[in-house]
Amino acid sequence: MSITVTHELDSHVIVRDGDVELARYTYRPDTVQLESPKPYLHPLRTRGGDPVTLFRPHDHVWHKGIAWSLPHVGDENFWGGPTYVHGQFYVQLENNGRAEHERMTELEATADAATIAHRLRWMTQDGRPIIEEDRRIGVHLVDDAWVLVFETAMRNASDATISIGSPTTKGRENAGYGGLFWRGPRSFTGGTVRTPLGDGGDELRGSRLEWMGFTGRQDGSGGTSTLVIVDDVENPRHPPQWFARSEEFACLCPAPFFSEELAFEAGESIRFRYAVVIADGHGEEGGAARLADLGRGLLDAGRVSNRLLEDSRS
Repeated sequence: MSITVTHELDSHVIVRDGDVELARYTYRPDTVQLESPKPYLHPLRTRGGDPVTLFRPHDHVWHKGIAWSLPHVGDENFWGGPTYVHGQFYVQLENNGRAEHERMTELEATADAATIAHRLRWMTQDGRPIIEEDRRIGVHLVDDAWVLVFETAMRNASDATISIGSPTTKGRENAGYGGLFWRGPRSFTGGTVRTPLGDGGDELRGSRLEWMGFTGRQDGSGGTSTLVIVDDVENPRHPPQWFARSEEFACLCPAPFFSEELAFEAGESIRFRYAVVIADGHGEEGGAARLADLGRGLLDAGRVSNRLLEDSRS
């Protein structure tokens, strides 16, 4: 098979592997303000065509496939819905910000890879720009799987230090979500959380690991699919703590702000890179670890390529 890219309606990009739509990246969503509008990836599918994401579930309508979602950016909410306030639980405030697309900076495809890159501006609900972001998304066909490489560089465009946190940093125990957040299909509920130290479920939430994965079962075929997220070694606070669920619903989130806020000053930038590896099957012993190796290899290769490019410009 080979990759093709289609840019549609000045709002989203579709990446296909032959006839299979692997990924749809909506960079200009029609999301309502209450859900903190931001770009998202949905649907995502295995190379066999099975879905591995869920969009706008009734229990958390701000969950949209895979998205870079931050619940506490200073006093602002770029996650969606109510904000955690210690002593009051979740309160709906007038603080649901939005991440707005400004311009596309790269869009290309080869036989086995594609790249989407763009500039974003993060706006508070009352209209103040506070973050400028450069984001790059890569799609790579590897063996019988494929890898989504997500890269972001966020620059503090305000005139003050910004601290990024989570409900846990605000006082809610073991609720340190925030960052690259994946919500799996309903049929994945009760699936298996995969880690380098062994498999499990909700008890693995808060673990500090280089990678974490999830194997779930598909409606219809009854087959399984596996998704693994690998944290880059140069990310702040590597390896991260992880927010994970299996019993209530399927989700994974490498959370660098899980239990400690991360501050960056006016004009300062912070960068994160992740590999998300998606495959049919791989529920056997060692299957998730093999996928993690594929993701780690692409992150390592991309880091070398970026340094060579920077050296050539200096």
